[in-house]
Amino acid sequence: MTAKPHPLFLGIDTGGTYTDAVLWSEEGGPKGKVLAKAKSLTTRHDLAVGISGAVDAVLQQSGTDPAAIKLVSMSTTLATNALVEGQGGRVALVMIGFSEADLARDGLKTALGTDPVVFCPGGHDVHGNAAKLDLSGLEAALPELGGSVSGFAVCAYFATRNPAHELAARDLVREKTGLPVTASHELSAKLGGPRRALTTLLNARLISMIDRLVAATEGFLAKRGIAAPLMVVRGDGALVSAAFARQRPIETILSGPAASLVGARHMTGLDDAMVSDIGGTTTDVAVLDGGRPRLDPEGATVGGFRTMVEAVAMRTFGLGGDSEVALEDGALDPKILLGPRRLVPLALSGMVHGEAVTSELERQLRAPNPGRMDGRFAVRTGVPDRLAAGLTAPEAKLYETIGATPLALDRLLASNAQNATLNRLVARGLVHISGFTPSDAAHVVGKQANWDAAAARLGAELFARRRDGRGQAIAATPEALAERVLVTLTRWSAEYILETAFAEDGLDGAATVAHALVQRAVDAHPGIARFTVALDRPVIGLGASAPLHYAGLPPLVGNGCIVPEDTDVANALGAVVGQVRVSAEARVSQPKEGLFRLASGQTVRDFIDEDKAIAAAEADVRAIAAERAKDAGTDSAEIDVATEFKVSTIEGQRMFIEAHVVAVASGRPRIAV
Repeated sequence: MTAKPHPLFLGIDTGGTYTDAVLWSEEGGPKGKVLAKAKSLTTRHDLAVGISGAVDAVLQQSGTDPAAIKLVSMSTTLATNALVEGQGGRVALVMIGFSEADLARDGLKTALGTDPVVFCPGGHDVHGNAAKLDLSGLEAALPELGGSVSGFAVCAYFATRNPAHELAARDLVREKTGLPVTASHELSAKLGGPRRALTTLLNARLISMIDRLVAATEGFLAKRGIAAPLMVVRGDGALVSAAFARQRPIETILSGPAASLVGARHMTGLDDAMVSDIGGTTTDVAVLDGGRPRLDPEGATVGGFRTMVEAVAMRTFGLGGDSEVALEDGALDPKILLGPRRLVPLALSGMVHGEAVTSELERQLRAPNPGRMDGRFAVRTGVPDRLAAGLTAPEAKLYETIGATPLALDRLLASNAQNATLNRLVARGLVHISGFTPSDAAHVVGKQANWDAAAARLGAELFARRRDGRGQAIAATPEALAERVLVTLTRWSAEYILETAFAEDGLDGAATVAHALVQRAVDAHPGIARFTVALDRPVIGLGASAPLHYAGLPPLVGNGCIVPEDTDVANALGAVVGQVRVSAEARVSQPKEGLFRLASGQTVRDFIDEDKAIAAAEADVRAIAAERAKDAGTDSAEIDVATEFKVSTIEGQRMFIEAHVVAVASGRPRIAV
């Protein structure tokens, strides 16, 4: 009898610079087998182009019939990168029952920026009792807002205890504008209105971006005849269906890094390790303990914002191969600075646009003195015009000037005010800046060769002739500058890995002291008090550039660094070996003696018996978790329910305060038959 062939799984990772694809089979034991892998440049203007480049390559390498693929799973750093870089659509925030003073809490005002906010009376108390709702102000603002934003975020006071007012506002906005609306109770059951509003705001900003990614992927798969379910990796490493991710894109922050942790464990078999994943835009550092990634129950922090998204306890730093290279201002011996902003490397711009880039770099080199905008270009990202809604007159004028071909900044900008305008266009995701990066430095010294090395060298020459505080050129040759940039990147990587270790050890409050001590240790600084530091576990280095940038890491962190064979596609591999996992929560409170109020899902019910209220809560969360697991992409979920009671004892009598009921459903994703 002929053995039944093992199903094939396709993993895709859409990063800031590259889109990776891997074809994997369960044959060959627990680790399975990587049949083919490939990379293609991420094409932000049309994500399907980059996806098709990578997937077509693995199909061609393996000679696989597309119809044999039974599951497609995708991780992405697009949401993470957008938050780190301050990008996303313009959205309106609707606050129900809050005051303007609440914007000052949890970084909400900073996150909101210049986006509009509407305050409405209403909301509930801790037991779900309603205040009077008045949405007339929102209704009056909708005609104007509907034409200037890409979506809405709605947050009501104590909506986790009663979501009725959020649902009313959501329905009104959808009816009047037809735009996407995110309600805070859909994302988190935790208390803390401003932080829940922040999470909801960020979710609304990301919807159009993740929607484009999923649509591009689904369209490509259909064209290739791949009729398999599409899954997306969430920030805690679990898999969810593409439809699930479209509604809750905030949960895909740290998706790529979470997938890389799953992939790192799968490839190395190590139970305990520091995992450092360097990409084009960010470096993500996390800890494996006992074979599982540590989770952050307080919520993921990305781009300086603490969200309510439970995700891998990962620190994301704006450091990568495409980080902006800058020079410290005002120092006699200025340091090289990296990130946090991502630039399009000059080598990549030169490869794509050729003479349009190199001729301008040569022109700038012919100038007798270095210019502050040398080696910098602006180019449109190619996103749909509707995402440029709400531009000011100066922003619109500058945006019209910038086209699909890179334009040198010294020709484009005439004032500092225009530079600030350009930065706002970059923050909106409408424009890319191209400039010198560590990827260019690697091309200059021959350690990378996939793009235009000549454009990279011209950029290095321009940067090397910048002046220090004594008026001297900062580097004698382009090669010397490039080596200095690469050494700086490895050094900063070591600092970030050690900083993460200190934080995981509970020393986060002493971050400033820790940073200073780490610097002395990494530098092997001579002194009366000598300081050394070493990790208790090895580092797993992930990312296509990890072999280059992490080669000098072991002496800096005091332990080994393992770079697995398939490190360049760790995220894509991690995407196909995970499980679906979702949860549902309910709370039972006691507004007055003898009355037990159950808040679960979108319903609030009262009971006069505690046991019946708890039984109803457990039944509710089990049913909700089962439904969510089905929506998330599994037909074989196992459900565990846990109940935590808060009680007090008064004169020997037990007094019920509250019960928190959580159901967790998990299982392997359904595959095509």
